[in-house]
Amino acid sequence: MEIFHKMISAALNLPEKQISNTLGLLAEGATIPFISRYRKEITGGLDEVQIESIKTQYDKLSELAKRKETILGTIGEQGKLTPELRQRIDATWDATALEDIYLPYKPKRKTRAEAARQKGLEPLALLLMMQRENNLGSRIPAFVKGDVKDAEDALKGARDIIAEQVSEDERARNAVRNLFARQAVISAKVVKGKDEEAAKYRDYFDFSSPLKRCTSHRLLAIRRAEAEGLLKVSITPDDDECLERLDRQFVRSNNECGRQVAEAVQDAYRRLLKPSIETEFASLSKEQADDEAIRVFAENLRQLLLAPPLGQKRVMGIDPGFRTGCKVVCLDAQGNLVHNENIYPHPPVDKKNEAASKLRKMIEAYKIEAIAIGNGTASRETENFVTHQQFDRPVQVFVVSEQGASIYSASKTARDEFPDYDVTVRGAVSIARRLMDPLAELVKIDPK
Repeated sequence: MEIFHKMISAALNLPEKQISNTLGLLAEGATIPFISRYRKEITGGLDEVQIESIKTQYDKLSELAKRKETILGTIGEQGKLTPELRQRIDATWDATALEDIYLPYKPKRKTRAEAARQKGLEPLALLLMMQRENNLGSRIPAFVKGDVKDAEDALKGARDIIAEQVSEDERARNAVRNLFARQAVISAKVVKGKDEEAAKYRDYFDFSSPLKRCTSHRLLAIRRAEAEGLLKVSITPDDDECLERLDRQFVRSNNECGRQVAEAVQDAYRRLLKPSIETEFASLSKEQADDEAIRVFAENLRQLLLAPPLGQKRVMGIDPGFRTGCKVVCLDAQGNLVHNENIYPHPPVDKKNEAASKLRKMIEAYKIEAIAIGNGTASRETENFVTHQQFDRPVQVFVVSEQGASIYSASKTARDEFPDYDVTVRGAVSIARRLMDPLAELVKIDPK
């Protein structure tokens, strides 16, 4: 669709011709790596990141177009699709705005408002919304019949109808949405009785932060704890300001009708509108945090993969630990395992002198030129211990990432490589080899 090309061009700040040519190649089944490498003359030299962005934008717009067709069909079946409404839907290419337009027409399970309509209370709701009747008491008896028990029951049903209308009003939703965007606060509290189970999330037991300033790693940790049933999480704006905005929009009189509308507005905000927008922002903030986490992960992985290899040197690998000790392996210049043993330089065993003696003997016996220490538990203490030792030969000391080493150590690849050794030895070997040739070692780890 030509309109897609124009919108993608505007979104990515790229010429429309490059967009249409690239989408043409993708439609023919060409892959992104193929296009970026072999079809530069057609795309105008776009790289794989730009091509991926074009595809992502196109896929989103295609899904939105399908959604619009579904919405038009549903409203059409209800006999409520006016030319003006069709024009608004056709012109809308924002998913949130589209759903706001559709909300009043969306088929619903039986709601309190629908139940009130079935009792014949919609005319009373309209009367209240007009806010012109100064003798409301005289009008209510006409609605007390059938399933409507009394005047209060009639007013309650009418307020339910008004509350639903308020919650589905586009202007009202945008007003609350804008306040969420500007000032929403994310709060977390530990679930009662789960303090011990949730110990690793202790930083979030009584947490509060402006949502827009909550870092991605914090937000993802909070959401993980919530999914595990350990934290209660909420996202809230200033309730008073939200209600003030809604009152300005809907309450136009100080008479009894106006007071009934004000009560309905409060109910609409607390029961319907606020939870709905909170869900929106929970989803949006999670999506943004996921994107940021992926970006950081990709950058960190890039740095890992591009780290310069130490080369063919004899390396000692240390997988540090406290209670279980430090697993030490010695590799020859080709990366073959020639020796392994445990040392216990830290509490609770705390055999520092023995550990130092063993290190010196291994370094001399296997002519070790460099030591790789994993960056996990007890890493800092182990690095401090090693760097304070005096060896009879020059030895470089490095701290390397051990992320994924435990996954590799339990993999079939590791078992095939070291069938006679347990996972602790395999993990320490992986740490040492990451110093010798990071790329060659990291490719053994399942990307998942």
